[in-house]
Amino acid sequence: MDLVVGTMFKELAGAAEGLRALLERCGPVTRSEAVHLAAARGRVLSEDLESPVNLPAFNRAAMDGYAVRAADTRGASPLAPVYLKVDDEAGEGRCVPVRTGMAAPPGADAVLMMEDSLLRGEELEATAEVHPYRNIARVGEDVALGETVLKEGHRLRPPDIALLASLGLTNAKVYERPKVAIIPTGGELVPLFSDQRPLPGQAREANGLICEMYAEIWGGSSRKTQIVEDDAGLIKDAISENLDADLILISGGTSVGEEDYAPPIIEEMGKLLVHGVRITPAKPTALGFIDGTPVICLPGYPVAALAALYIFARPLITMMAHRTDLPRAVPAKLAGKIVSRPGYLTFARVGLKEGVATPIMTTGAGILSSVARAEGYVLVPEEVEGREKGEMVEVNLIE
Repeated sequence: MDLVVGTMFKELAGAAEGLRALLERCGPVTRSEAVHLAAARGRVLSEDLESPVNLPAFNRAAMDGYAVRAADTRGASPLAPVYLKVDDEAGEGRCVPVRTGMAAPPGADAVLMMEDSLLRGEELEATAEVHPYRNIARVGEDVALGETVLKEGHRLRPPDIALLASLGLTNAKVYERPKVAIIPTGGELVPLFSDQRPLPGQAREANGLICEMYAEIWGGSSRKTQIVEDDAGLIKDAISENLDADLILISGGTSVGEEDYAPPIIEEMGKLLVHGVRITPAKPTALGFIDGTPVICLPGYPVAALAALYIFARPLITMMAHRTDLPRAVPAKLAGKIVSRPGYLTFARVGLKEGVATPIMTTGAGILSSVARAEGYVLVPEEVEGREKGEMVEVNLIE
């Protein structure tokens, strides 16, 4: 079948409608793998973790002082001290010096703190009464053998990993990261980090790098192809070679020009759900599926691509990655008016300082510096016509 290119957008979809079309056809990754704890930060557990040991494994002194029998200190006070013999073994009328973390000796069931005692030769003057197991961490007090330490779906943080390592564990079973394949397209693109300098009409390929980094930040595992020329056959081949991915991001070739092949290729190879969205500045975005793999076609202009990434790719990748954290948003007062296009969701870049948001730009889909200068963005809903100076808004922080 010949591809039909160069046609205008047939019907523009709303942002919420497009996102819903993606999410309702996808689900979290169910594959799991064992990873070493040293590499497990940020990973999500795929099963409950039970403790293989008691922690502590022995009755442990929780203070510097003297291990005693609590009964021997009954009634002790500064005015009526009790005298105990300092010895190597605990027992009736005897105490043993201990430091924090040491095993409490057999026969002792409490620790008398240093500040509640006075050493007089080989005798200890106890000036306070202690109750059984005072200042002693009992066996399994922190974590008991067989206790569920962390539940499936928990995202591992440094203290979680330290606890698991303290229990003697080496690995944790976690969900695999969703595989995100990135296909940059465009004959005008020049590879990054190369000696090749862009000629007039050319540009360095930055969108693929942005996609790679955000896929990793949001919990995915990214891989990027070489730049694919504006050739339908080459683009089809690149897609076919990456259908093992959980998500394919295609950068460029998604508008309505004669060499914008991505949307008609999706329609030919699978199902094109959306081509054109009511988002400023991400109108050319296309969404579809090929052999069950979701495909997001990002506009070639970097700011438009970034807007589409945040609005469509971020929720999809975080859902696949079992990440429940949402975009960080903070309230702020607008220092100036935000102008928006009626009927379109507007991605407005703003600076942020001391609770005040300063609008930077709502247009300029190719001006990447406008995002680099921004701390966040404000989404102006389709049904709202701009935001007024002095109005309180939610600023989504740019990661």
